[in-house]
Amino acid sequence: MLPSLSKIPLSIREKAITYAPKVLRPTLKLVPFSLHKSLLLPALHSVFKEAIEDGDFEFLTNRWLKISIADLEVNWWLSFENEQLIMANPNNPPQEDVSFSANGDDLVLIAGRKQDPDTLFFQRRLKIEGDTELGLEVKNLIDAIDIDQLPSSVHSAVAEMAGMLELTRQQVEENNQAQRVAV
Repeated sequence: MLPSLSKIPLSIREKAITYAPKVLRPTLKLVPFSLHKSLLLPALHSVFKEAIEDGDFEFLTNRWLKISIADLEVNWWLSFENEQLIMANPNNPPQEDVSFSANGDDLVLIAGRKQDPDTLFFQRRLKIEGDTELGLEVKNLIDAIDIDQLPSSVHSAVAEMAGMLELTRQQVEENNQAQRVAV
């Protein structure tokens, strides 16, 4: 993590984490589907380039994965067709076969390799609903993501955010424990 982020007072980092979804939620609702699609699909194709080339996404052919960022109220429907990932318009969403849902900060922690999807699942912070076998295949692909395949600027940003989230949560928990002991 950048030294500048770790120097930000804990109370400010904690408030930023708490209020970021409240600020981003209405803003993201204004972003048209075409922009979501034009940003998300190339990023996914970049991250999963090797898996796509190896045919690892064929299990999603004619099946739909819904990804929900719960605290931001953002939903994406993804499938696989003609050797590429496709995205459905949320104004006419398909019936999903499996759904993954979590808050944005938990997804950042997964992407930054600071949290394991299984741990978040058992803590009920990552919800997987629908076809269990399909969900397991998707989870295995998530586990196989090599964050180093991302462009360096994206990799750095994800790593920085995940590091800040992890440090802030850890320090908040330490403060809460100290306060319980003091009482």
